[in-house]
Amino acid sequence: MVKKSFLWLLPLCMLLAACPFESTVPMEARPVEAVDSNLLGYWYGIVKDGSDFFGIEALEISPQSDSLYSIIRYGKAIKGDMILPDTSTFIGYTSYIGDQRFMNVEGWINIEEIEKKKRVWRKQKVFYVSAFDKRNDTLDVKAVTESFSTKKFFTQPADFKQLLSEILNRKHNVYDDQYSLKYRKITKPLQIFPSR
Repeated sequence: MVKKSFLWLLPLCMLLAACPFESTVPMEARPVEAVDSNLLGYWYGIVKDGSDFFGIEALEISPQSDSLYSIIRYGKAIKGDMILPDTSTFIGYTSYIGDQRFMNVEGWINIEEIEKKKRVWRKQKVFYVSAFDKRNDTLDVKAVTESFSTKKFFTQPADFKQLLSEILNRKHNVYDDQYSLKYRKITKPLQIFPSR
């Protein structure tokens, strides 16, 4: 029996109807461009779905190398009296389908397996893909959702990219409007989330 731990996604998945597509391979095998200094910095966004659920999210993007980004996602979700803090770290790099720029995001999930009635945890590398556009001090990010295709597993990045490209060329929406987040670049606060 296998269980996946998606604690870092919990606040967003509770808030949103869909979750991002999770792959064992990235859409692009390796970076195709150098780090864009315009993407670096602290990006702040507010997520609200019209109910009593209110979430705060921020991204801190810095260079890890000439072509890789270090991404820290800070989150805090509030529902009633419950506060769900959430911080995750990722590595990312950009690539293109046509003129659209995408971020290939590498992260880790914990998988729980039951072996001989014992709980065993192991980490597994996963990849997420988000289209993004930067205009002035605003960053629009749209994650490719888990429902973009009935095919769930890819063995080669080229297969993932080809299928996504074909679906986009047919003008099918591969993003969930609720999962589209808008961030504004601000100076990083001294204390991101005050303690209670």
